[in-house]
Amino acid sequence: MKFAELGLSKDLLSAVQKQGYEEATPIQEKTIPLTLAGKDVIGQAQTGTGKTAAFGLPIMEEIDINEPDVQALIVSPTRELAIQTQDEMFKLGRDKHVRVQAVFGGADIRRQINGLQHGAQVVVGTPGRLIDHIRRGTINLSHVKTLVLDEADEMLNMGFLDDIEAILKAVPDVRQTLLFSATMPASIKRIGVQFMKDPIHIQIEAKELTTDLVEQYYVRVRENEKFDTLTRILDVEQPQLAILFGRTKRRVDELTRGLELRGYNAAGIHGDLTQQKRSQVLKQFKNGEIRILVATDVAARGLDVSGVDYVYNFDIPQDSESYVHRIGRTGRAGSYGTSVTFVTNSEMDYLKDIEKLTKKRMLPLKPPTFEEAVAGRLAAATAKVDGIIQHTNAELAEDEVTALADKYDAKTLAAALLGSVADISQMNAPFTLSRERPLPNKHGGRGGNRHGGGYRGGNRRDGGGYRGNRGHSGGGYRGGRRNDHDRGGRGQRRSHDFVIKNKD
Repeated sequence: MKFAELGLSKDLLSAVQKQGYEEATPIQEKTIPLTLAGKDVIGQAQTGTGKTAAFGLPIMEEIDINEPDVQALIVSPTRELAIQTQDEMFKLGRDKHVRVQAVFGGADIRRQINGLQHGAQVVVGTPGRLIDHIRRGTINLSHVKTLVLDEADEMLNMGFLDDIEAILKAVPDVRQTLLFSATMPASIKRIGVQFMKDPIHIQIEAKELTTDLVEQYYVRVRENEKFDTLTRILDVEQPQLAILFGRTKRRVDELTRGLELRGYNAAGIHGDLTQQKRSQVLKQFKNGEIRILVATDVAARGLDVSGVDYVYNFDIPQDSESYVHRIGRTGRAGSYGTSVTFVTNSEMDYLKDIEKLTKKRMLPLKPPTFEEAVAGRLAAATAKVDGIIQHTNAELAEDEVTALADKYDAKTLAAALLGSVADISQMNAPFTLSRERPLPNKHGGRGGNRHGGGYRGGNRRDGGGYRGNRGHSGGGYRGGRRNDHDRGGRGQRRSHDFVIKNKD
């Protein structure tokens, strides 16, 4: 269903378009009309299914911009989610000029108080900091018309039940209450019975978490070696169409610049691009004019492009569900795809979380050597040279051609042509990425991670072999393409090694 069919105002439809949304997700399609009609709703859906817009768009529709009071309150389990929700709510309400304020622990409360005093119509907050503001008298919730409990099961798992009940009692009895949760334990149902009015329960079935059409690998690498490792993998794999995911807008911009510097046909998309620019890049990608699309998770929402054979997770996602949505961009319509996830030692617990969710173990890849990357680039260049020769008319420059043929032997000329097409010199173009803030340590309990804990295990895997180039023959690699036997037994997949040996 198109967003234009959901009864939203022009300002919100404009914001939706700028965000890059094309069609409503199932949770949005089913809950937005109910919410606009004033119903209390319990939405049960996995993270990453578009829940923020599902409650955010109706909230923005009902906000009275002439009233400075807090009209909507969104309660989030962690500060990371609160910040993310604030950012998305701001973008949805930007054209309508709605003021959004986030309040969470670990930040200067005086600045938050100042923001509240200047008039915040939508407040997003974590339970502990909201209780703090309520007790201080620095937030007025007496005009709240809509209350949202986002990821309610996570808040209960983290021990916030008493805080939630205190917040529910601090808002007006006459209100609309929206509750979103991935699971529906008895405690969630009790909240629905006690604090909601005839709630309508909308349950969205979880999509197939992984597909047998996607081979999943990980590369264990130091942070400062990730980009060099990425470009070597690209030279070996030679993807026809690939999506490269970065965690932030800055990361996307820098990755795009670095890839272009090293000779790759790449372009990036993120939330700060104009809709016109975003549409232009996506059109070029769909037409194959751009081979590597660098994107944030938000920018890639709703993206449906056939023929994507690789997904690269340059930054491992913080949420396991986001990984599922990322790799779902390949392995479509009966075609086989591959995902490669870069992971540092400190991020191994995030990898384990993903494997727990998908019930699949990723296979390790050993980063290719520079020599193997050179071989991959030369193999690709050989195919390009064949095409160049087929379309070459030697008679156009007969004298110059004859002079070169007399001066150099055929092998030297072929080497020069191949080297020019491959442009090996670009492989070492100096480039350094800015360092991103590391993900929260999962060993730290509640300290910032959304899953409230983590695994105790250490780094349980050793190296692994690299599979070789699937897209080219004659490149000196062993076992590049999958065969029918490989496809039949996904649990028995093995990595392949390069035949090319180092010369040292």
